[in-house]
Amino acid sequence: MALFNKKHWIALFATGIILVSGTAFAQGPRETDSLPVARELVIVTLNARQPDSTGRERLRDANNRSATGTDAYTPVTAGKYSGLDDLHPMAIAFVRDYLDVHQERLEKMKSRSGSYFVLIDQVLSKYQLPTELKYLAVIESNLKSSALSNKGAVGPWQFMPETGRLYGLKVNESRDDRRDLYKSTHAAARYLKDLYRQLGDWLLVIAAYNGGDARVESAIRKSKSRDFWKLQYYLPAESRNHVKKFIATHYIMEGHGGVTTSTTADYAKAAMPKPDSTLTAGTTTQTISGKYHSLVVSKNLGMDIQQFNALNPGFDEKVGVEDYALRLPLDKMEQFNAQRVQMLGESVQFILANPEAIKEEYPETIKMPVGKKTTRPEKK
Repeated sequence: MALFNKKHWIALFATGIILVSGTAFAQGPRETDSLPVARELVIVTLNARQPDSTGRERLRDANNRSATGTDAYTPVTAGKYSGLDDLHPMAIAFVRDYLDVHQERLEKMKSRSGSYFVLIDQVLSKYQLPTELKYLAVIESNLKSSALSNKGAVGPWQFMPETGRLYGLKVNESRDDRRDLYKSTHAAARYLKDLYRQLGDWLLVIAAYNGGDARVESAIRKSKSRDFWKLQYYLPAESRNHVKKFIATHYIMEGHGGVTTSTTADYAKAAMPKPDSTLTAGTTTQTISGKYHSLVVSKNLGMDIQQFNALNPGFDEKVGVEDYALRLPLDKMEQFNAQRVQMLGESVQFILANPEAIKEEYPETIKMPVGKKTTRPEKK
């Protein structure tokens, strides 16, 4: 008989990592995706034998981050996986597995369900929603009006009775509008629109559609983040996997990611215009914060304002509001770092002295009407 069985080796491996990690464990629970990779590997090793797939998910996601060294998008180019570079690295392993199992079935559905998709597209467009949200009905029910969950959700959009009635569907013994594709799509569109107003991020909307908005709000509070990839492990496994199924289905149907498969922040970054490669040769980037102004910076660096703006699109609108990746020629970046404090002070003075220079960034102050002064009665 072997001296150590599989359990012993797992425990020994975990103990070794804990010792190396030192005080990382002693600091208590933190936001999940800010944990060191070593600590996360310990957690997933200990969970690896559990029935829940959380351990395997965490290990796969930790390996993705460890390999890339970043949470930025990672290009993957190999055959049918060649479009995965649009996706977040923590989605890629799940999407690969989902492709292997479901791609053929979903491609057949796509070819056979054209009329259904046209109807859903028309309704979603009427509510000014992304038409890719139709793939939510695919993962909810495979577009089947007869679909019935073990919890009592019915129809292509899997409405529970109470939610269906709340959004205008008749649900009684003689009539169930949840099974009507047209009516239930209108109800789903209104529901999705309300969730987006509340959460402001499509991945969070998909999670809330599955598990309820209260659970998503709770995950936001516990994780102190509104980024799905950072709060996902505070959600039930079914809800976080629902989001990944949606991303995978979208990818199979569209061949790429989109606005509904990215966090709001990631999509905004991806949508930013990229400088021409001929302009960026011999340049470098550096993340800055602080309310600099393009006119002040370009003047101090001796750069043409048009060249500066071409290298730094949206500079005046974004810098100071969020971290900004400043791009400059190498020598100019050295000069910027040497004079940055001075330039920041000049920029603030310039903005205060020239409000017209930023009138497009901020709305004009609304003057409130001055009411008549009233004398309050003295307290007795």
